[in-house]
Amino acid sequence: MANQEPTVFNDRYELHRQIARGGMADVFLARDLLLDRPVAIKVLFDQFSKDQQFVERFRREAQRAANLNHPNIVSVFDWGEESGTYFIVMEYVEGRSLAEIIRTEGSIHPDKVAEISSEVAAALSFAHRNGIVHRDVKPGNVLVAPNGHIKVADFGIARALANVQSELTQAGTVMGTATYISPEQAQGMEVDPRSDLYSLGVMIYEMLSGHPPFTGETPVAVAYQHVQDSPVSLRTAGVSVAESLEAVTMKLLAKNPVNRYPTAEDLRSDLRRYQEGAHDLRPSNQSGVTGRTVRHAPPVSPAQKKTRVRRDDGFRRTALFAVFMGILLVVFGYLVVQFLDTIGVEDSDDGPVQLSMSEVPNLIGTPLDEAREILREAKLSVQMDYRTNIDYSENTVFDQEPIAGAKLEPAETVRLWVSKGTGPMTLIKVIGDSVGDAVRDLEAMGLRVDTLELEDPVQPAGQVIDQNPVAGSEITSGTRVILFVSKGPAVEQIPDLENRPVLAAMNIISQLGWLASTSEEASETIPEGLVIRTEPPAQSKLSPGSRVEIVISSGLPVMSVPSVTSLLEDSAVQILEEEGFQINLIEELLPAESVNNGRVISQSPQPEIEVELGTIVTIVVGRSEILQQDSVADESQ
Repeated sequence: MANQEPTVFNDRYELHRQIARGGMADVFLARDLLLDRPVAIKVLFDQFSKDQQFVERFRREAQRAANLNHPNIVSVFDWGEESGTYFIVMEYVEGRSLAEIIRTEGSIHPDKVAEISSEVAAALSFAHRNGIVHRDVKPGNVLVAPNGHIKVADFGIARALANVQSELTQAGTVMGTATYISPEQAQGMEVDPRSDLYSLGVMIYEMLSGHPPFTGETPVAVAYQHVQDSPVSLRTAGVSVAESLEAVTMKLLAKNPVNRYPTAEDLRSDLRRYQEGAHDLRPSNQSGVTGRTVRHAPPVSPAQKKTRVRRDDGFRRTALFAVFMGILLVVFGYLVVQFLDTIGVEDSDDGPVQLSMSEVPNLIGTPLDEAREILREAKLSVQMDYRTNIDYSENTVFDQEPIAGAKLEPAETVRLWVSKGTGPMTLIKVIGDSVGDAVRDLEAMGLRVDTLELEDPVQPAGQVIDQNPVAGSEITSGTRVILFVSKGPAVEQIPDLENRPVLAAMNIISQLGWLASTSEEASETIPEGLVIRTEPPAQSKLSPGSRVEIVISSGLPVMSVPSVTSLLEDSAVQILEEEGFQINLIEELLPAESVNNGRVISQSPQPEIEVELGTIVTIVVGRSEILQQDSVADESQ
């Protein structure tokens, strides 16, 4: 049988063999027949190619990525469509992905980790300066050439997936991996370049230790840890690494973006200092200025390891709240948007992860507090009914539905019948629960419940932050219980930052607990480099973690000088004045009966030159010699 003819896209790209499969595309090694060079071609899956809105977003992001020309970034060469199949053409990089290296070789020497991380940071820094956040930084998107050179792939492509329709996923399925996602990304919040730095921090941790800081049976469980749990420090985990490099890594893994490096370039500065031998450096502070050399605290003892790590106060938000309220599908919605695997360069074993069912445990005879904790760990909700039962002591489960061994999906409810006993009851702990769940559970015990809302800078609105009486108190039916409920953080007013230097304005915004971004705008009144306004405007009220855009003056508006040569003097003057230019008029004597009498014969600056608003434009107007003499004679009469 004759060999099958190779597939050729757009009469130019000849596909040779498949080299990878990602979450949205197959990647092929191909040859550019026009330029006679190898290329990598990413071919979108059919379900994406049929979504025209997605295709348009993908095209725009591919075009943006094509503008990134940097030695540490995989170049995007072309974009096209062949018989309804959409594809992008990228630089082909020989070598292996960092994911494959870690998988086959384990941990990497700290000095090599610093070298790799510095090159990745260089790629991120360049992209961030050009307004592109990667959103999917992970070892599978980092390519290592045979000579050790680092290339980062798929810049900006993840953004195209931001609004993929939910019907593109199967119910109960989460695409991709949550291993490298930032806390704000896991919560569906808007991300900025510091989200990429968090993901890079996860990569550094994995390169040094051989495993990521958080693992779990499902993507949801891993994302939960990114939001809630602090990673075990590298040295505590037994990794042989300088305190300085460990400190850099842990700074990148801060839950609150404000506590990370402000830019990738600031990170590179500390990595360079480490590479130069400053192994006792302290990570740069928030403004990017490196602090003086200090020693960090020694590793904790084995006894201290057992102590529960204090959770970061900046981002304990909606993930725990969502799990406890049983609205896990909302979390899935966020994760489907953010976790879609767009690498196109990693092996196919990162396919869809099926949501596992939870087995109902046997809780009969279990104290209520313990039963509630067991169900929470199993990702199941709980409903309680209190009944008199002489066979079981008070606050002990004596029946349940469904029975032990039944299979339930996460967030489904297990109903518990709890003994009232024959004497006083013991008050359960509801701190950390949603107010709705807490009220329901306490009223099921026959208690009267009052709520009082308080501002809280950490706990999300609607979560119980304290209770009175305290948990464990002896109570009787009808006892009054007061729940203190968070109504979220106190809001602050945006100050008036007009005419302030941009760095001072960004520092003020950061100190008030907001995320600062900048944009430029020409101004006729505000000097270059000073603040014109903020968006939202001054005096607006915002809660911590909100974003404030600082609009900076780029100086006077730039205008293109119009062409007025050959126009009559009055017309030329009118055009220039309407455009906002000042005029310097010079007359030049011309021969008698010249056709240029009264017309502009030259101008400076030349037409189409861009100058600032208000620039003086010199025009030379011709004057006929005879007409001038006639004019003088008329005046003498």
